[in-house]
Amino acid sequence: MATLALKLTLTPLLIAIASFAQRRWGAALGGLIAGLPLTSAPVSVFLAVDHGSAFAARSAIGMLFGTVAMSAFCAAYVIIARHSAWLLSSVLALAACALATFAASLVPQNLALAAAITCPALLALIAFIGRPAPRAPAVSSPWWDTPARMVTAAVAVIGITAVAQFIGPTWSGLLATLPVFACVMGVFSHRRGGYSAAHGVLRGIAVGALGAAAFFLVVGSLIRSGPLAVTYASATVAALAVAGLGHRLFDAAA
Repeated sequence: MATLALKLTLTPLLIAIASFAQRRWGAALGGLIAGLPLTSAPVSVFLAVDHGSAFAARSAIGMLFGTVAMSAFCAAYVIIARHSAWLLSSVLALAACALATFAASLVPQNLALAAAITCPALLALIAFIGRPAPRAPAVSSPWWDTPARMVTAAVAVIGITAVAQFIGPTWSGLLATLPVFACVMGVFSHRRGGYSAAHGVLRGIAVGALGAAAFFLVVGSLIRSGPLAVTYASATVAALAVAGLGHRLFDAAA
């Protein structure tokens, strides 16, 4: 019962913070925070608690690969949206993400290999997306936007952790990083603020994925040999540090 209560509160709280940040500091920083593992990190914690550190370590590899699929969605959406409306852009970007996710499931699930593929792939996708317009229009959100995101996040966490024992650690990790919020935020920004607004938020998400990758790399490296609290605290510090560095390098001067 206590675990269920935590699932119902932890992730929605993180999503509420990210939504506030998007409104307060704009598309780039809002996207950056959304690119962090706000849903997948709690999933990883609950998998470790429910199924043990070995299961969580293997799922962290899938989540590491999943950051590439999420960033592939962002890159595909940005490229397609230059000349297309939000519906076609989202459908084709989701197809690109699905293809990347399926390809990742076929790769040997080895942490070193995953890191060797993920890090250069994320940097390449950020470069492929390119810098957004320096002054993307501000996009106001309706009152129901944040509650809807919070409910969606809670459902995702509960759903994935509920079926994890049936689908295994690899697919648990890959599904945990599906670009639910990247799609919602990209489409919403595109419809309300046009291409430049979508570009800004999706670029931020791709940069934030560097922090997510750092999180899962630390989890996969430490979780078998140390206390869960130390592992996830270290992973959180690494994610924030890498995401902050990525923002400074890629977006702060934009």
